[in-house]
Amino acid sequence: MEKKIVKNERTGEQYTYVKHPTGLDIYIWKMEDYSTSYALFGTKYGSINTKFKTKNETDFITVPNGIAHYLEHKLFENEDCDVFSLYAKTGASANAYTSFDKTCYLFSCTDNVYESLEILLSFVQSPYFTEETVQKEQGIIGQEIRMYDDNAGWRVFFNMLQGMYQNHPVKIDIAGTVESIAKINADLLYQCYNTFYNLNNMVLSIAGNIDEDRILEMCDRLLKNNGNPELETAFEPEPDTVCRKEVVQQLEIAMPMFNIGFKAKPETGIDALRAEIETNFVLALLANGSSDFYKKLYDEGLINSTFSTEVFSGDGYCCSIFGGESRNPRLVRDRIIEEIGRCKKEGFDRERFDGIKKAYYGALIRNLSDAEAIATNMLNSGMEKLSAFDVIETVADVKFEDMKKRLEKQFNSDNVTISIIEPISSKEEQN
Repeated sequence: MEKKIVKNERTGEQYTYVKHPTGLDIYIWKMEDYSTSYALFGTKYGSINTKFKTKNETDFITVPNGIAHYLEHKLFENEDCDVFSLYAKTGASANAYTSFDKTCYLFSCTDNVYESLEILLSFVQSPYFTEETVQKEQGIIGQEIRMYDDNAGWRVFFNMLQGMYQNHPVKIDIAGTVESIAKINADLLYQCYNTFYNLNNMVLSIAGNIDEDRILEMCDRLLKNNGNPELETAFEPEPDTVCRKEVVQQLEIAMPMFNIGFKAKPETGIDALRAEIETNFVLALLANGSSDFYKKLYDEGLINSTFSTEVFSGDGYCCSIFGGESRNPRLVRDRIIEEIGRCKKEGFDRERFDGIKKAYYGALIRNLSDAEAIATNMLNSGMEKLSAFDVIETVADVKFEDMKKRLEKQFNSDNVTISIIEPISSKEEQN
């Protein structure tokens, strides 16, 4: 068993990393006198991972969209009972989520942390599917998909991704489509489970007032060594250019909604982390609530308090997004492109950069007293083979001189997609 203490000289904090003989990466952060413990057990398997192979396959296999999310639903059922009923006995609050690149099962509790951890480790490693239960779930997930089809916030985002990406599966809804989930059966679920829920592809992360030795003893007892399948995932080549410049849909809403996305080349590892952090700084400099640009758009009535920015990146995809409500989304897009062009020529204000960096760093330091934030960061970092302190160190190292370079690199006005959700009435008025 490989075990090491990872310490950060800047903050004085530390955690334990263990490479378990089963292949599992384990991260433990002890928080003495802290009342709540938070644990996540996750696999690097999300909605985008539909094409893969192991050492047992010669060629890549492609499976229907939505299987990762489907598996998340099904794992909470075992042969005897519903897993939530087990957690109810320990008093833990349990949940799970599937994202584009990972699936995580988690709980938080103030008492009975070891009993809750045993439930977590046990049920995630004990799949139980039958054709009958799989078919029953199709109806439930199908309803979920249809519900999101009418959700304007959801649709404006995915419509943007569909306009932006030509081949990458990030453009497909995490839950798949009604058509794709109809192709899912018990055999496919077991195939994907056995491939991606291998401990070599998983991370256990726990933070709180916990006993490290006791946790590792539980892992020794409960973890199942299934060998290393030597998993490989793949994506179709993705062009640098966007697929469509504009995507418009009508739904029952009062005010038009928009997402404006700038497509950029994705990076990996520590380079991807640096790109994300620097781009977040650039977005704040461009258009956060204290910027002159934001105030001008707001005063002109082009945006309201819903306006926001974010970096959206992962395995094979990366973009910067401006979103919100506006009576004239296309004019907002044009003004954003103009402001980016101005900043490329004139640069940014150093004083504002210093303030943004200080606030960003301060938020990270505050998170060091939050078990959920710590455990989530350890898991996310672990899946990318990074240290949980890399975020803090990267933020501390960001320099003002890097901002203009990042702006040039991440914001190409030729690679912009705007997604607009219009009120249905506006379409009727045009006819």
